[in-house]
Amino acid sequence: MRTQNSWLLLGLLSKLGSTTPVANSSLAKGATTFTNPILWEDYPDLDVFRVGDVFYYSSSTFAFSPGAPILKSYDLVNWTPVSHSVPTLNFGSKYNLNSATDRAYVKGIWASTLRHRASNDQFYWIGCVESSKTYVYTTGSSGAGKNSGEVSSWDWKQKATLNKCYYDCGMLFDDDDTIYVAYGNSKIMVAQLNADASAEVKSQQVYVDPAGAYIEGSRMYNINGTYYIFVTKPASAEWVLKSTSPWGPYEKKVLVDSISGPLPNAGYSHQGGIVNTKDNKWYYVAFLDSYPGGRIPVAAPLTWSPDGWPTLVKDGNAWGKTYPMPVQTTKTVPAPVGTDTFNGTALSNDWEWNHNPDTTKFKLLGGTAGLQLSTATVTTDLFTARNTLTHRILGPKSSGTFALDISAMADGDHAGAVLFRDVAAYIGIHKSSSSAHLVFVTNVTLNSNWATQSTGTVAATGPALSSGTTDVWLRVQADITPAFSGTAVQRTATFWYSVDGSRFVQLGNAFPMTNSYTFFTGYRFGVFNFATKALGGRVVVKSFSMQLV
Repeated sequence: MRTQNSWLLLGLLSKLGSTTPVANSSLAKGATTFTNPILWEDYPDLDVFRVGDVFYYSSSTFAFSPGAPILKSYDLVNWTPVSHSVPTLNFGSKYNLNSATDRAYVKGIWASTLRHRASNDQFYWIGCVESSKTYVYTTGSSGAGKNSGEVSSWDWKQKATLNKCYYDCGMLFDDDDTIYVAYGNSKIMVAQLNADASAEVKSQQVYVDPAGAYIEGSRMYNINGTYYIFVTKPASAEWVLKSTSPWGPYEKKVLVDSISGPLPNAGYSHQGGIVNTKDNKWYYVAFLDSYPGGRIPVAAPLTWSPDGWPTLVKDGNAWGKTYPMPVQTTKTVPAPVGTDTFNGTALSNDWEWNHNPDTTKFKLLGGTAGLQLSTATVTTDLFTARNTLTHRILGPKSSGTFALDISAMADGDHAGAVLFRDVAAYIGIHKSSSSAHLVFVTNVTLNSNWATQSTGTVAATGPALSSGTTDVWLRVQADITPAFSGTAVQRTATFWYSVDGSRFVQLGNAFPMTNSYTFFTGYRFGVFNFATKALGGRVVVKSFSMQLV
């Protein structure tokens, strides 16, 4: 998305005096403060670092494909997605969503690590999948080293597979270019890799809590000759381990532990990484459990003691809502709101499929003609249908509107706009013979083992569409204000349709979203098209618009 229309809307919001965090005053030139969260979208398990003038951020994606998104920023506050480290999830057949018993929901890419290597100007991604194997992906020469951090080409390729799990790992290219990886849960380990990161040289335990606390989420740094491993004590605390050697022994101090803020009814800020600006101001970036929307990033400055321990800058005893801008710059990234008309030769990096897609069943039509989605699966189960295309929801409240050309749907096809998670609902078109019906379907549900519990119930029907109807606009409007901690409130979403693109009518009642964390991923907007009888039908997604409401 993030097209020119994004900036047009941003200008309108500015004139209206919006102070919404995701379109906050930091987007204005010369802003001196920013407001947490820095990005109200679901980007958990973050790893953050800087190359020249550019900050980079990597995140988890589970079974969504492509995986391990990369975002960039010039000021550590305003972010935009620019690539994915894992173009295809080459982790086994289940990632191709072959059937109801051969799929990978809640598996795949969990906490992983991304870094730039100055010696060869390549980016490296390392992640353990399903607690068994660790995968290494690298770029070719990126151009970042010669261009103040700007990447001219990503070109990700799978480099190696290690028959060992580097659980929740954090990578360090040391001053002498040695590659270290900190990893583990409870027992924190450090591994040294060979020169091209294709094999392990050695590994040893470097820390275990004497009281037996469970810790994970390692991030490793060498700062002026002192080695640090930041670990999380889920889901409320961040510890700092410090040593004069990568192999220890390590001392421990608590960075944060169950501090309130910056949003009510959310979890505690924890599990992240640290990064410095060019003028050596340090920041801790963590995520906030913010269901039903997922886990969203927040940032706060650090100070350092004379003996090398970091301290979080708080607002009293809380994580601050507002802090000084980390960087003053005229460089900008596109805003997260706007309209995507699917022009160009590839989907933007805002989009991820529910699993690896069937690439023969979708295509960009060129210009502003849209994205064609042919039916890829014969099923009655949305969770088994391939090629559901998803987009993160923008908080605290936003709408996602898909414009669909439904003229080539076939008998038995189901297409529409979905609020996608393990407890899902959608507004769509059910095609039957020569007629097409608008429907609102709820109770599309996975059980705790991520098997399909219910394929859904038609909770409301709209008017039958005339045989001459070609275009339909479907809208999901979601409130993902945190309702995760200390409240019994259940956030809701509403579903709307239009046959002229102007007048929208709500279909059905508000849908209550789950606040559970166990699916890990927050709710997403999505568009789908699957067959219940035979393949051959198709729809064209002519545009997608996301707006704050």
